[in-house]
Parts: sequence; structure tokens; C-alpha cells
Amino acid sequence: MVLAIVCPGQGSQTPGFLAPWLELDGAEPLLRALSDATGIDLVAHGTVSDAETIKDTAVAQPLIVAAGLVGARALFGESGVPDGTVLAGHSVGEITAAVLAGALTEADGMAFVKERSTAMARAAAAEPTGMAAVVGGVEDEVLAAIDGAGLTAANLNGGGQIVAAGTQRQLEALVGAPPARARVIPLKVAGAFHTAHMQPAVAALEGLAPALHPTTPTRTLLSNRDGAPVSSGDETLAALIGQVSRPVRWDACMRALAEAGVTGLLELPPAGTLTGLAKRGLRGVAGFALSTPDDLPAAREFVAAHAATATPTNEGQA
Repeated sequence: MVLAIVCPGQGSQTPGFLAPWLELDGAEPLLRALSDATGIDLVAHGTVSDAETIKDTAVAQPLIVAAGLVGARALFGESGVPDGTVLAGHSVGEITAAVLAGALTEADGMAFVKERSTAMARAAAAEPTGMAAVVGGVEDEVLAAIDGAGLTAANLNGGGQIVAAGTQRQLEALVGAPPARARVIPLKVAGAFHTAHMQPAVAALEGLAPALHPTTPTRTLLSNRDGAPVSSGDETLAALIGQVSRPVRWDACMRALAEAGVTGLLELPPAGTLTGLAKRGLRGVAGFALSTPDDLPAAREFVAAHAATATPTNEGQA
């Protein structure tokens, strides 16, 4: 039995989703500490801010990372993620996964996501860009249509979903002439993330890197680049920086989870997106979406069932 913990990306947040979590002992102090690390009132944004406010990249990304850390603390306590667990995060969720894997401290993770979110918001403001999900169709035909419209396949999510990114004019062209047997669904994100449009944000994060102190992960941590485990702190940080302008290969991450023999996949809050993809891309693997504190008893049973006989896959990393 092998447990995977996965951490969702931008777009998974909804108004008020953290309110029930803050009723747990220790949750609000943790969220306030994470707020202090970013200079953003994550308590307010997780409880009372409206949908438009939390859609802002500079708010959404720190909020999602903080939510995952709050959920993980509630589930695992101070002991952290069990030995032998495989971790992966989608886009900004890879920062959450890096913290839980021991590659970044909470403080460094929040410093990184603060710089990432503000730099990506600035890059997105340079010209009107966006993203659209292409669902269905034949993968080669979908990729050809995306390329033909001048767009980038920014997220290869598996399960018949690819996210295209580029200028609004390019996206409109794809919507007007979708690939055969596919739907094109514009996403509510304000930028062409994971494309060359985000190169200025890469430079900003490279400038931040010397102030951070990454360490070797103590749990297996998969990279969005190709699904392969990262082997050092420096490799983790380089992967996180490069990911900003490079496509997210969640399909490769799911293949790596399957190859690792994962039997149970638990998604941290705000949960639902990655367990949904796993239903199509990881058939036969049990999934659990940790959405509210009411889910915690069942989540602990799920973890115990799938982590009980897991063994570490990062040899020599304690």
C-alpha cells in the first residue's frame, strides 16, 4: 500500500472555503502566521472575501498554499506526512507539496509564493492573455489545434484534458474552431500561466532564490516538469522556478504515481480537482478529497489504510 498526497492549483478556491477550518484548534494562529509571512490577510480572504477578490493571482496563490498547509496540519498534526508518502502538487500546489516533503520551510514556501504570485500578476498585466481547457478529442489533434492557433499547451492534465494558454485573440480563434469532438472552455484566470508570457516572473524568482534555504526532500516529491522525483533542495527550487514558464505535466505525474504503486490518493484543500482527474487518469486508485473538517475522521482512516505498509522511495533521505 502506498499513499499519495496531492495539492491543487489556482482556480480551486471558492469564497469562504476556509471558514470551517478556522474553527479547529490551532488553525487560525497558523493561518495568521502564514498571513504575516506574505503581508496578505489570508484569514479574511479565506472566509469573507468575494469570488472576484480571491480570483486575483496575487491573492489566490498564497491562499491556496496556505489552505493546503492548514489542512495538512489538521490531518497529520506536528508529526507531518507519513514516511513512504509520495507528494505532488499541480502548478502553485507544487509549493505546498515541497513544504510538506521537507524541501522548503513554511516561511520559505510562503516567501516564494508571495513573490511568484505578484510577479505572475505583473506579467499577466502586460497584455490580455488567458487560458482555456480543451476537453475530449484525440490528443494529437488537440495539440495540433492548440499549436495551430499560436497557443501553448500549458497544462497536460491527463484524463482527456489539456489547457491552452496565450493571447485572448488566439484563445478566441481556438474557441471558434475547436478540435474535433472536443469542447473549449475558457478559464477564469487572468494570464497565460506556464508559457513564455511568464518569463518576467521567472527572473523575479531567480532574484529571490539566494535568500531561500532549500533542503533535500524527506519524502518523495514529484516534479511538474516530467513527473520524476527531485533529489535535492536545489533541484526542487530550480524546478519550482522553471515551472512558472514551462508546461505542467500532470499527466506525467499521474503516470509516476501509478508506477510507484500508489493505492490511495488524498487531495488537500481546496480539494476536488485532482481527485476528479485521478478518476479518469488513475483508474483503480482510491481517491479522497479532503474538503472540510467533517472529512477528517474518514481521511485519517484513509491515510492509515494506504500508508500502513508504505516504504520510503527516496533512499537515504531521513
